[in-house]
Amino acid sequence: MAIAATTNESLDNTVTGVNAKNNTSQDLQNNFLTLLVAQLKNQDPTNPMQNNELTTQLAQINTVQGIEKLNTTLGSISGQINSNQSLQATALIGHGVMVPGSNILVGSKDGKVSTTPFGLELERAADTVTATITDATGKAVRTIDIGGLTAGVHSFTWDGSLSDGTTAPDGAYTVAINAKGNGEQLVARSLHFGMVNGVIRGSDGAKLDLGLAGSATLEDVRQIL
Repeated sequence: MAIAATTNESLDNTVTGVNAKNNTSQDLQNNFLTLLVAQLKNQDPTNPMQNNELTTQLAQINTVQGIEKLNTTLGSISGQINSNQSLQATALIGHGVMVPGSNILVGSKDGKVSTTPFGLELERAADTVTATITDATGKAVRTIDIGGLTAGVHSFTWDGSLSDGTTAPDGAYTVAINAKGNGEQLVARSLHFGMVNGVIRGSDGAKLDLGLAGSATLEDVRQIL
C-alpha cells in the first residue's frame, strides 16, 4: 500500500509540472514521455507494466501525431481545391449559364421583346412536357406544349406572347414544368438563366455572381450558353 501511495503522489507531482497549455504534436509527445517515464520509475515492483501495455501507450502518441498531420494535409488539399474551383469559375465570367431556378425576365426595347431562357432537367425520358408561365400575381399567362424529351438538360426561349395573343409586359415571371412518361408523373427540375458577372470566393468554395439571378456554385451549373 505504501508503494501505491508513493506512486500516486509522484505521478500527481509530475502531472502538475506539465504545461496544460501545450497542444502541438511535439508538446504532446514530450508531455506523454514525461508521464510515461514517471510511471515506469514509480511502478509497483510486484506488478510491473507489461510489454503490451507499453506498446499501447506508445501507439497512442503516434495516433495523435498522425491525426494532426492528417488534418494539416486535408486542410492543404481543401485550400488547393478551393483555389482550383476559383480558377475554373473565372473562365465562366461573361457567359450565360443555366442553373436550378424558375425565373424568366421579360424586357422590351424599340418595340422588340426579349426574354431570358428557361430550361429543365429530366431524370428520365418524358412523353409529354408542358411549361406553365405565371406572372407576379401568380396568374397563369401562357402554357407551352413542349412535347416529348429525352432524359437530361434542355433549354428553351419564350417569345413573350401570352395566351390571349398579346405580348407580355416587362417584368419577372415564373415557369413551372410538368412532365409525364409511361403514364407516370416524372421529376422535372426547372432551370433559369444567369449571366456570370464575377466569382465570389468563400470558405465553402467559389460561387458565381449571377446578378439578378443571385449566386450559384459550379456544381449548380447545368448548361453553359
